[in-house]
Amino acid sequence: MTVHADRNLRLADGLTVGRLGYGAMQLPGAGSWGPPQDHGTALAVLRRAVELGVTHIDTSDFYGPHVANDLIREALHPYPGDLVIATKVGVVRDEWRGWNAAAEPESLREQVEENLVRLGRDRLDLVYLRVGGDGLMVPGDTPFAESFGALADLRRRGLIRHLGLSGVTTSRLAEAREIAPVVAVQNRHHIFDRSGADVLSACETAGIAFVPYFPLAAGMLRPGLDLSQAPPGMAPSPEQLAALDEIAGRYGATRVQAALAWLLGHSPVTLAIPGTSSPAHLEENLAAARLNLTGDDIAALDKLA
Repeated sequence: MTVHADRNLRLADGLTVGRLGYGAMQLPGAGSWGPPQDHGTALAVLRRAVELGVTHIDTSDFYGPHVANDLIREALHPYPGDLVIATKVGVVRDEWRGWNAAAEPESLREQVEENLVRLGRDRLDLVYLRVGGDGLMVPGDTPFAESFGALADLRRRGLIRHLGLSGVTTSRLAEAREIAPVVAVQNRHHIFDRSGADVLSACETAGIAFVPYFPLAAGMLRPGLDLSQAPPGMAPSPEQLAALDEIAGRYGATRVQAALAWLLGHSPVTLAIPGTSSPAHLEENLAAARLNLTGDDIAALDKLA
């Protein structure tokens, strides 16, 4: 049996995206801070992504800060009619390049307005509230219901089309759905890290899109990288990489392509948003949409975590 992953996913009425999109976090400089190493190349990557059929770009105004959104507008505005731009709020950067929770209602309103201005839009397609419940960031002091309720109010006012959650637990997801519809959840999840499995299962049951961040283990699947510099829990073992390479080799594919194909085949509600500032890596990533793994391959890769 071969698993033919659907190429598109319907998030909500009138909102359908390609299951393999693009994440803009790597467009700014190192650490998602400051201008890109090469401004022209950053613009070229965005334009090439759309040329190759990407209809889902994931960004945030705290990437840079402001840099990713400014590049997206410069490269792509006026936007294609089918392009969905998702952004995240609930975090601000400081002068030490830290990532700080900022989920007070007034701050969220300011962040939404900043995203609107920077992206040149009257309404944001999809806005995630970055919660931090998956351990990547420390949650702030604002009650969750108050924060999500503030975004729900902005949705009612027409500034946001759809709402999502990032770094969320299953209990927070349930709580949010009592306040307003949730169309997508973005948690850490990749071929070597299944810490988001319970949230993924909840999304499958509810018909909510699941958007793994760090789909390529924070770049640890790229050959030649120093795995000793990997964030905690990110570095794959030589045995894991060998197993992935063995399956990828059967298709004449790279380990990156096999890992992305696994994400799409592992669950029908998954959207992949690999990010890169390299035109060559962009082409490699998007070619994964043509790789159809067998059910046996997916089952074997399921065991690698």
